[in-house]
Amino acid sequence: MHRYYTIGDGMGQINMVSDAGLANEYRLDEIDRRILYTLMDDARNTSAPEIAEKVNVSPATVRNRIAHLEDHGIITGYHADVDFERADGRLTNLFLCNVPFTNIERVTTQAGTIPGVINVRELMGGRTNLHVLAAGEDTTELRRIGRQLSELGLEIEDEVLVQDETQYPYAPFGPDDGQDVRLADSISLAGGTEVIDIAVDEDAPIVGRTIQEAVQADLLEDDALLIAIERGDDTITPQGNTEIKPNDIVTVFSPDREKKPTLEAFKEKDSSTSTVST
Repeated sequence: MHRYYTIGDGMGQINMVSDAGLANEYRLDEIDRRILYTLMDDARNTSAPEIAEKVNVSPATVRNRIAHLEDHGIITGYHADVDFERADGRLTNLFLCNVPFTNIERVTTQAGTIPGVINVRELMGGRTNLHVLAAGEDTTELRRIGRQLSELGLEIEDEVLVQDETQYPYAPFGPDDGQDVRLADSISLAGGTEVIDIAVDEDAPIVGRTIQEAVQADLLEDDALLIAIERGDDTITPQGNTEIKPNDIVTVFSPDREKKPTLEAFKEKDSSTSTVST
């Protein structure tokens, strides 16, 4: 686990942090993971409506989820990827440094203030526990950056010119090959119970019905309890007269993990998905 700092701004690539303090306050579901994957793939040219179409929710829900991911420190920023070699032929150099653990946060912050430093990566262990990426017009400028880094109290163990760097989205957050996106996310609780989040398809049988009408039509099982509905920016506490609408994200409580609730009511009629798997 490490902290990841990027110096600069823009709208090309998202930064994510795995610092346990903030991330543990927010549990990612399948919708969050798909949003993160799409933004990591191309944050600059991806709109909320485009993401919404991929994950079967409304654009307002996507914008709301992104705001939550930012507020909880999971998305930490957006920046442009720059090819410095094409930008006036500048060189990019990676400094592999060692910093005493007690000084690493101070040095990380100060290193980012050195002109030419564009990225500082703090690692949890190993001899080279601080990686500093810098760009300069020539080797003379890179040596100047190296001297300024040394003055902060770190040791430069090695350095190398970077030829190329390619960013990729995190595959486990993306769709399986050929997968039809029908999102359902579940979490198992103590006592054999389970909570399931399911996105409502536009042509689902339950769309346009109230919860009471859905029960009367045998679309919902008697022991399935709807505990929340996420609709755009709002979270609704369901009542008997609450109408289910397309792209709602419905949280269903199942008291018996072995008997998984039927999800056909929330999916398109031609969907083969009837239960959620774990």
